[in-house]
Amino acid sequence: MTNIARGKATPEEPRIVVIGVGNEYRGDDATGLIAVRRLRESLGDRVICREENGEGTALIEAWKEADAVILVDATHSGLPPGTLHRFDVAAQSLPTTLLCYSTHAFGVAEAIELARALGQLPARFVVYGIEGKNFTAGSDLSAEAEKAVEEAVGQICQQLTVWRL
Repeated sequence: MTNIARGKATPEEPRIVVIGVGNEYRGDDATGLIAVRRLRESLGDRVICREENGEGTALIEAWKEADAVILVDATHSGLPPGTLHRFDVAAQSLPTTLLCYSTHAFGVAEAIELARALGQLPARFVVYGIEGKNFTAGSDLSAEAEKAVEEAVGQICQQLTVWRL
């Protein structure tokens, strides 16, 4: 997967990792990847941007040395397409049914909870879930998911400002 690294963080500048999760060949499942690509374009090397497929151990490795993490993934919970979810998983557990569209048995929610149990969860960790509509192979993003990606990117930029980036 892709990684754009930034120099060592200073005490005033936390090491922030933004992770986009998904499969770009399954319609709205690509929302996390597209969001992180847009953030990479606008933020350059001010944060570490990674694209992951959702495999749990790879995710734990992706945020291993981070001070703060933002993760974006598609959701399929039955809420209207385009619904944007935000969870501060450093403060609360992520509902395991929210990110259950993964083909991995050990995915995002399980990786977060394992990292929490092992004391490896960064102190600042926010998950954005974008409710998808179409997850069929070879399809493009739905209009609802596209709008939610833009909203998520705006909220993530605001979060990064709060974290003093």
